[in-house]
Amino acid sequence: MRRDIFQAIADPTRRAIIALIALQAMTPNAIAENFHSTRQAVSKHLRILTECQLVKQEQQGREIYYSLEIEKMKEIDKWLEQYRKIWETRFNQLDNVLSKMKSSKTKKK
Repeated sequence: MRRDIFQAIADPTRRAIIALIALQAMTPNAIAENFHSTRQAVSKHLRILTECQLVKQEQQGREIYYSLEIEKMKEIDKWLEQYRKIWETRFNQLDNVLSKMKSSKTKKK
């Protein structure tokens, strides 16, 4: 089953897992040590992130390491960029209005 990446990152635990492995690849046990949940619960989150291709698995000896899939994260960033531009424009407009209000107050004094 193909999962939606936005559903995957909607969960705070999965976002925390992404933040953890953004710095370095980690084993499921090392990841699970950072949460107050079972190893099985963390494995479920890892499976969902893997199905969405947000993380990748790499076998090193007997251990599996999970790391962030940067290209998939770029897809999320690209989608967010359109909204970032809208909000930056609105904040700039608000700055202009506030500046005009401030300058008109200063002139009245």
